[in-house]
Amino acid sequence: KMNNGNFIDLRSDTVTKPSPEMRKAIAEAEVGDDVFGDDPTVNELQRIATEIFDKEAALYVPSGSMANQVALKAHTQPGDEIIVEEKSHLYNYEGGGPAFLSGLVIRAIKGNRGAFTVEQIKEHIRPKKSHFAPVTLICIENTHNYAGGAVIPLNIIKEISEFAQKNNIKTHLDGARIFNASVATGIKPAEYARYFDSVSFCLSKGLGAPIGSVILGTKEFIQKAHRYRKIFGGGMRQAGILAAAGIYALKNNVERLKEDHYKAKKLANAIQNIEGFNVCYDGIVDTNIVIFEVNRSDLSNQKVVDALKDNRVLMLTAGPGKIRAVTHLDVSDEEIDEAIDIINRLF
Repeated sequence: KMNNGNFIDLRSDTVTKPSPEMRKAIAEAEVGDDVFGDDPTVNELQRIATEIFDKEAALYVPSGSMANQVALKAHTQPGDEIIVEEKSHLYNYEGGGPAFLSGLVIRAIKGNRGAFTVEQIKEHIRPKKSHFAPVTLICIENTHNYAGGAVIPLNIIKEISEFAQKNNIKTHLDGARIFNASVATGIKPAEYARYFDSVSFCLSKGLGAPIGSVILGTKEFIQKAHRYRKIFGGGMRQAGILAAAGIYALKNNVERLKEDHYKAKKLANAIQNIEGFNVCYDGIVDTNIVIFEVNRSDLSNQKVVDALKDNRVLMLTAGPGKIRAVTHLDVSDEEIDEAIDIINRLF
């Protein structure tokens, strides 16, 4: 464990800390009991979210994993099958939640940079017979974390949405980093959201709040979600002090995400120039995540991560031979330059 004050911390955009202005908003937040529905700051955050995403209702929850798992629970029955991308967060990094909490069968499809197609889905839709688990939900992650922060193209989303509606299948957007997608493409969050029955987004990643995610959908869906949030232990009392940070983040930290994207591209270009280091997905970096492979006999990805850590740069291994670096508001342009100098010196 470390006090990362003197490290250049590129492990994740979850390491961001509240700025002095955000702490002021937290300290001054008006609060009430959110389980009774009367925390004014939580209610205001939920109202702002519904406006941004043009959805009927919203629910504030402690984490992105809870947001996804509550949504899955509210959309499905035990024994249903859901379709996800094989490297998606809710399949790989939420502790087996879909099986543990909702009794779901998962059909994982290999996407291209995180995006699967309608044709691929059709291959996995089976006849409505008692032998088969019915497919009741399709989940898309945008941006896709382990596809290197890839933005899922809107035309693919539209096609999947149309197919799902025709076949009476619900759709969920794991939009943990949907604001990164929006800033990178200029497509508004509401435009992405209109193709989904439910959406979750995270406040504690690039937006810089310390805690929290939001789920959106119809009033009826959010009513169900509210019950499951309670069962999963996510009903918090005077949560306005946390929601205040979320409101501050939505008002002040969205447009600046483009700075993180610029920093990621700069970092990726430098990494690409090093012998035996290859930025994945043909060197394409859409947003704030850089995943690269180490193809050198003298180096494993763990050796690279360890050597960087000894030189004050923090990254994470991301599967066999791979390393992930994530830019965010707490790593300055100068620190990216410094990290690049260190990488060049070492490797």
